[in-house]
Amino acid sequence: MTRSLLTKTSTRKQFLATLALLATGLATPAFAQGDYPNKPIKLVVPFSPGGNTDLIARMLAQGLGEQLGQPVIVENLAGANGSIGASRVAGSPNDGYTLLFGTAGTQAINQSLYRNLGEKNLSDYEYIALVTSIPNVLVVNESKTPVRTVADFVAAERKRGAGLSYGSPGTGSTVHLSGELFKTATKLDLLHVPYKGSAPALTDLMGGQIDFIFENVTPALPFVQSGKLRALAVTSAERLPALPNVPTMKESGYPDFVTATWNGVLAPKGTAPAVQKKLQDAVLKVAGSPDFKTRVGALGGEVRLMDTNAFRSFAHAEYQHWGTIIKNAGVTVQ
Repeated sequence: MTRSLLTKTSTRKQFLATLALLATGLATPAFAQGDYPNKPIKLVVPFSPGGNTDLIARMLAQGLGEQLGQPVIVENLAGANGSIGASRVAGSPNDGYTLLFGTAGTQAINQSLYRNLGEKNLSDYEYIALVTSIPNVLVVNESKTPVRTVADFVAAERKRGAGLSYGSPGTGSTVHLSGELFKTATKLDLLHVPYKGSAPALTDLMGGQIDFIFENVTPALPFVQSGKLRALAVTSAERLPALPNVPTMKESGYPDFVTATWNGVLAPKGTAPAVQKKLQDAVLKVAGSPDFKTRVGALGGEVRLMDTNAFRSFAHAEYQHWGTIIKNAGVTVQ
């Protein structure tokens, strides 16, 4: 009888010890065990395939997969100037397996453009790292517009007196808002013509249906290089290696005219610091490589690296910058 009681007691202790070990394992997230990532990672691009954000995301994803030892799969979720894809990531589990390739649109412009977002949307994410900056370029029709400087362009249009039209790939894009900033700076009578993407806007510019575009450098560059479009100025702070003979807007007499779209990696709010650090280190290593810089440069962009803290501060400053432009222009989207 005593032996039976001892056996039951021993078995009970072993059972309780096993439960304790299981509870400890269940309570500890996988990334705390040092095995993150242990499955594929999804990098959401909140725009359609083929644009500069998508191209750079795929370049980055390839390198990240090699660095992290797991595939990084790009998923396109377009709509509402990037808000749909960005919101999907913000509502995803904060386990490091769903990331956003955010832009100036999703993290700085939409908050002022869409009334249902607001500044609080900025705090829905962890800012992993800033990767690239792609400025805009003021382009005109080579055969229709004989001027070669911004000053001559503005003077000619003031003399003509007729309204100018400019295109963009959509309301609220950096292309559109650069046009609005130009309108404010020059006091010219400008009409915005939104298109469904850069391709139809550039086609109409070459066809003479519109007068100019402050297009992202990436889609405009081939047409400038082929001579179909003339570049008058870029909106970067310094001249671009891809267009070394094209002055900046600052050099052209507009010292505060610096605009660009940018790309960075973000994660849902509450992602573990250890996961953030691992992602940050991998992103900075891949984007800082000579090969990545060369490939981005060929697109007309610049690698612009920032770590978590710098990226967060930068995004908030950009929110203020673009918000001022939107307010001055009176641009709203319901």
